Amino acid sequence: MKNISSASSFKNLYRNNCIYVDKTKFIVDLIKLERVFITRPRRFGKSLTLDTIGTLFETGVEPYFKGTYIYDKWTEPTYPVLRLNFLKFDKKSVEAFKNKLNSKITEFAQRIDVKNYIEKAEPEDSIDHLLELLSLEARQIVILIDEYDCQMTANINNENLYKEFQEKIKSFYANIKDHDSIRFLGITGVTRLKDVSIFSVGSNIKDITNYNAYSQMIGFTRDEIKDYYQDYLKLAVAYESHCDVESVTDTQIDAMLDKLAQNYDGYCFDEFYKKKVFCTWSVNNFFQSIVDNHFVYFGEYWYDNGGLPSILANYLQTHKLNAFDYLDKDNLINVPTNDFINPTSLTSINQNVLMCQTGYLTLRSELKVLKPRVYLGIPNGEIHKAITYLLALKVFNNDINVDNEKGENLFEIGSFEDIIALLNTIMNSVPYDNYPIVSEAAVQNSIRLYLAGAGMEAKCEVHEAKGRADLIVETDHRRIVFELKYAQNSDESKTKLKEAVEQIKSRDYGNILPVKSELIRIAAVFNSDPKVRSFSLYEAV
Repeated sequence: MKNISSASSFKNLYRNNCIYVDKTKFIVDLIKLERVFITRPRRFGKSLTLDTIGTLFETGVEPYFKGTYIYDKWTEPTYPVLRLNFLKFDKKSVEAFKNKLNSKITEFAQRIDVKNYIEKAEPEDSIDHLLELLSLEARQIVILIDEYDCQMTANINNENLYKEFQEKIKSFYANIKDHDSIRFLGITGVTRLKDVSIFSVGSNIKDITNYNAYSQMIGFTRDEIKDYYQDYLKLAVAYESHCDVESVTDTQIDAMLDKLAQNYDGYCFDEFYKKKVFCTWSVNNFFQSIVDNHFVYFGEYWYDNGGLPSILANYLQTHKLNAFDYLDKDNLINVPTNDFINPTSLTSINQNVLMCQTGYLTLRSELKVLKPRVYLGIPNGEIHKAITYLLALKVFNNDINVDNEKGENLFEIGSFEDIIALLNTIMNSVPYDNYPIVSEAAVQNSIRLYLAGAGMEAKCEVHEAKGRADLIVETDHRRIVFELKYAQNSDESKTKLKEAVEQIKSRDYGNILPVKSELIRIAAVFNSDPKVRSFSLYEAV
């Protein structure tokens, strides 16, 4: 059984006998484009893709590519490869950034013995000088730039520094686009921004971010997981079903893949909205967790690895997101197509486009230039948990707790009165200026968001045989059903409470499978009178 690796070095995958999901079929066609740009969220495999291309150009197919699609199709000679990872360059000083970039260019020029090369004061002049000299010698190189936007995303809240980096990076790209001494140019990043010259008029760099043909080049498909992780899928089923690996059936493997898909699939980078992929980081860590822990656990690996992407963290320091837009995993969010296709600058980017570029949303419709709107949505269960947790912390100022002073979960062991007291604490914590409580839906959403931030399993509008329960909270031993009402004064509260009690009784809310050892049903009315603003009337049913 091959090892699992999340390394970004292709040679290390080979040396350590790790699984490599063969993506070289895409590379055969990709190199024909000669100059390409592609964005993906972090932890998707951008760096490994660039490194694979670099290894091919540096060494050819021997010995690393035996058994891959490209092995008998690669006809290119070897080329020197200039690798630039902007993630490793300074983000707070333009001077330090350009000095490091300059030194990388000079080191490369010296390593490949470029005659008459002299380092210039500015990196854009150094690279231009290098490429001109190579052209005179009829030589070509490959340039691979990873995380091209790192310096700008780090300074989304520092307008002056952002503009300084923008101009420096813009000048650099302007001098590398059209030289004939570049055999292949590959650029990756998280964001697609028009305020750098990659996309300027006359540029021959092809933005393949949403090209159908390359939409599955980065990320795993279901079939790839089934083919390359077959042994790990069997191991997962064996642990979950308490059976021998040898007895695992194809039906069980497909069921496990369905669960994987619910948690980690659903990303779409296809302009025609036909092809989707799983997050590579999450899949690899899911299987590694099984090996390490000997049981199946669907964790939030993508979020756990680095928490909030730095670009979004920086954005949220000075911008607000409508937290309740993202509570429903199946909710579609529409944005102007031009905002999606042509984001000019991080300082003015549509927040939902930024959420898409950073991996919290994904395409949920075709991307057509002549259609006014494009639809986005949350890709999968893992991201839904991450985004609700993120926004809950934002709304409730990082103060989320459902435990008593002994560290015991109140929903698991608390009394009816304890639970009501906690609900009132939650409602008191909602910043009314930003999130006014003006409806029953607002009450439900506020509580649900808080509970999601606390890691609780809470569902709104749960369909049952006789109706829909407003809110159901599940713990290991309890099912707690809430029928929540909204009233504007005390008199209306009394009427609403009777309605809530009658609904619970007549529709038998919560009496569903699986059976829990304790079923608690609560009717509660939130009185929005400014002098009250609490669940003032409630009853255990």
